[in-house]
Amino acid sequence: MLLRNPISLAGVALVIVALANIFLFVLIDLIGSKPSPYIGILAYMVSPAFLILGLLLMLLGVLVERKKKVHPTEFYPRIDLNDPKQRSAVFSFLTFLVVFAVVSAAGSYKAYEFTDSVQFCGQLCHTVMNPEFTAYQLSPHARVACVDCHVGSGATWYVKSKLSGARQVYAAAFNTFPRPIPTPVHNLRPAQDTCEQCHWPKKFYGGQLKVFTHYGNDEKNSVRQIRMLIKTGGGDPATGAPEGIHWHMNIANKIDFVASDDQRQVIPYIRVEDMQGRVTEYYAKDSTMTKEQIAKAPRHHMDCVDCHNRPTHIYVPPDEAVDQSLLAQRIDSSLPFIKQQAVTVLTATYATTDEAKQAIASGLQNFYDSKYPEIAKTKQLEIRNAVTEVQQIFQRTTFPEMKLNWQTHPNNLGHFYYPGCFRCHDGQHVSTDGRVISRECNQCHTLMSQSDVATAYGAAAPAPTFQHPVDIGDLTQVSCADCHTGGVGP
Repeated sequence: MLLRNPISLAGVALVIVALANIFLFVLIDLIGSKPSPYIGILAYMVSPAFLILGLLLMLLGVLVERKKKVHPTEFYPRIDLNDPKQRSAVFSFLTFLVVFAVVSAAGSYKAYEFTDSVQFCGQLCHTVMNPEFTAYQLSPHARVACVDCHVGSGATWYVKSKLSGARQVYAAAFNTFPRPIPTPVHNLRPAQDTCEQCHWPKKFYGGQLKVFTHYGNDEKNSVRQIRMLIKTGGGDPATGAPEGIHWHMNIANKIDFVASDDQRQVIPYIRVEDMQGRVTEYYAKDSTMTKEQIAKAPRHHMDCVDCHNRPTHIYVPPDEAVDQSLLAQRIDSSLPFIKQQAVTVLTATYATTDEAKQAIASGLQNFYDSKYPEIAKTKQLEIRNAVTEVQQIFQRTTFPEMKLNWQTHPNNLGHFYYPGCFRCHDGQHVSTDGRVISRECNQCHTLMSQSDVATAYGAAAPAPTFQHPVDIGDLTQVSCADCHTGGVGP
């Protein structure tokens, strides 16, 4: 028999082992409570590759063995379907071929589906992608698959992503990947193809109330609360007045700009086309680029991610992260100087995450042991909880192994920790006719109140009581719908 040779027998053994592994890994994948990237890659990529290798070895052994036993002119077999044995062999082979093709197609689709999964993107190269995956899980888009933004639909983008992925696999395998991983700001698909598949860009939002709560670095962790009306507005005349922050949305007004750095933080030139088609060009007075250089530089058409550039991979600064934990009562605000000490240990330099966790624990505990020994005894639980929370904050915001922290990727939404809006609204961008892009605060938001509050959940100054334009008595005893019908008169 032609299969009775070392090469074919090795192939048979490899096929049996591969089939057993495929069955086992698929079973684990089906019954597992959580999808695993390692099980997926073994079940749908590695094991099928060994299966195909085994089949090729079997075929190679058959060909080599046949070449030894037949005359060169009779190398190819003679097939006679009138011979019952040959007919049975041919039909068996064709049946196997069809079944193998169907199973391979299903496996290939499963492999394709697996390579588009969040587990494959975020967990397979766990060291490389740990910062991005950690931030993704805590983001507003944690239910959106990575490929929906980074790849999108269509065969062209899929092929591009896999070619790019091949380079990334090589870099990960040979430890040549950059630290930190750069933001793919120049390779992202346009927001119209990604963000706007879920978000409605023409919606008019009007004004939205935003409450900022800050804790001081003093002994009492004094609270200061700021309430602002954010003028979100909209950009489509059909749904509202083109005004507010979303005036920039390239619906009624179109904006292009030139950036002189890779992160698009330095903008020397802006071109604005308004609803009537009038064009205004603004040049930064402090720019080092000449008008000739600007004219030759590539222009970028502004879209959502130029402001919302960290919609998913958000690394919150320690100051803000501690404020959030204090506000949510995950850290006890009655611990003296806890805001100051938490930020101090979070912003220190550490070589590894384990070193940071140990330093955070010892730093906070030693502070209270030395400065407030009585509190260290009476509030041991609160201090331990604070240590745990601060360690978790560090693990969400700082990744020493990848040389990444909250400062690595600027967040353009707002302007508190990064230039953000002031990249353009800095008072330095002037048009040829003398108009200046203003940095006036009230263009985008209106301050409603500032106050010190007693607790994290305490209210600001009492809100004024609503005054009805017509005296109708006690408003608490009347339902608005009793009079307001949406038409004229009751």
